[in-house]
Amino acid sequence: MQKRIVATAVLALGIAMPGWADLNADLQNICTIVKNNDKSELRKKMKKVRDDYNLKLGDYYDGISCENQSLIRYAMMNNADDAGEYMVKSMSRGDLSKPEKDGQTIEQWAEANGHLKTATGVALVDRLNAN
Repeated sequence: MQKRIVATAVLALGIAMPGWADLNADLQNICTIVKNNDKSELRKKMKKVRDDYNLKLGDYYDGISCENQSLIRYAMMNNADDAGEYMVKSMSRGDLSKPEKDGQTIEQWAEANGHLKTATGVALVDRLNAN
């Protein structure tokens, strides 16, 4: 939890911290990668962040906004199902079921915006209902 707070603060405020100074730079083009549905590049970027900063996607997910949307919502809006499914599978059920900035969970937003039956939406529902 503490890593998540620090990572979100670093991303949101652009804070320079020893060892974390390049986190913003490392995540700079993640929105483009998701929009282009480049699962391979997304995987590389997430691995680099995990290796360099010991952070999982759930630790920095809240600090990233792409056109005022979270990464998974952004993937759904851009029909980027390979990237979207990969992110869904990379996050914990707890992180996926948390309300986002607008008070809606990803699932609620996807249902309200017609994305629940996309491949990413189906992966989300499956992940949330997994035992």
